[in-house]
Amino acid sequence: MTHNLPGPGLKISPDWPFCVSEISNPRPKGFGANHNQAFQHCSTPYFGVMNPDLDHLPDNLWPRLVELAAPPDAGLAYPVLLNLDGTVQDSEREVPTPLSPLKRYTHRPPVPRRDWANAACWVLRREVWQQLGGFDEGYFLYCEDVDFCLRVQLAGLELKRADVRMTHHAQRTSHRQWRYVSLHLRSLWRLWTTPTLYRYLWRLRQTGPVRLPDMGR
Repeated sequence: MTHNLPGPGLKISPDWPFCVSEISNPRPKGFGANHNQAFQHCSTPYFGVMNPDLDHLPDNLWPRLVELAAPPDAGLAYPVLLNLDGTVQDSEREVPTPLSPLKRYTHRPPVPRRDWANAACWVLRREVWQQLGGFDEGYFLYCEDVDFCLRVQLAGLELKRADVRMTHHAQRTSHRQWRYVSLHLRSLWRLWTTPTLYRYLWRLRQTGPVRLPDMGR
């Protein structure tokens, strides 16, 4: 449990069936830096990335995610995320490129392709995280998950969607507050000016995209 801002510690019950480590940051860190820091405390075969804004976790969530993350070809496993009204959230997307805004403004339909999955809830093997070096801390709050998913696939591993569903209280502050709009744009610029994106796009030209079946509403 990372306290990114000063605050009271957890009230840990002696009846909890698991160990808890608390990290208190002297100053706030970004999404990627906090998870890289948390990984230093990971001594288990699997590492999880989990947002605090998740709800209605199904009983079979962790067994199913671990099952999908276990094979040697798996990069990471993730659930289906739902909006508050029960509709499927757009948490699996085509990679954002410099042409993406143009597609939006010309009303071109979205590509039914999964290049990356939102990092609200991931499970992956410890060695995968170590192999890829965790999140790129040059991103701050946005695009860390995009970059990581692209690197997973460039390493010859797969993104695995689990057949379990949970609610994600997505804030989407980058749509409403200029500070977050600025952070989002800075992260996009980094994505567009690093080799990872173009290596991935070249790979798509060679192998073809991963297309997903409709998940329903």
